[in-house]
Amino acid sequence: MIQTPLTKLVIASNNKGKLHEIRSLLDPLRIEVFTQSEFKIPEVDEPFHTFVENALTKARNASKHAGLPALADDSGICVNALNGEPGVKSARFAGEPKSDQRNNQKLVEALKNQADRSAYYYCIIVLLRHADDPQPIIVDGTWQGEIILEPKGQGGFGYDPYFYLPELGKTAAELPAEQKNRISHRGKALAELAAYIQGRKS
Repeated sequence: MIQTPLTKLVIASNNKGKLHEIRSLLDPLRIEVFTQSEFKIPEVDEPFHTFVENALTKARNASKHAGLPALADDSGICVNALNGEPGVKSARFAGEPKSDQRNNQKLVEALKNQADRSAYYYCIIVLLRHADDPQPIIVDGTWQGEIILEPKGQGGFGYDPYFYLPELGKTAAELPAEQKNRISHRGKALAELAAYIQGRKS
């Protein structure tokens, strides 16, 4: 439970799709949300092999520069047949510069001869009240699905057009934003974070 009211925070991301989703999900909490670009905060390297270390690094960097509580997420798609890859490398799976199109092409190529294309999105969110917060709030969420070889849908971002949800018969890119925000890995993690912020969880 957060003891002092949280009225402002900075999001440690420049990903437009991610920022839109996070803002939409935080809107009911009446928190004034800033992006790190508004403070001209430079992106920080994400050299670690775990989602949580990368998220903590991004949150500390944003909080230090902005002087505000900071929220960072680190997320990616994990494919069982690829031993969990792309995982933390999801945004740069095909190398620099970052490219959703090239990332998806590489993923499809790696899976075209695989019988098992099961996968899941994973998201971890870190909230720091200040840059040296010794007790960060850490929440996570997963979203199970499978990879298809041909894209479907125009919505979402990243791997969404290839992330198929058998129970819905649609890809993540075919879902309305409101529905995606309710059931996605990021939506689940933010719902858990909201419970902490609102004092429903300790």
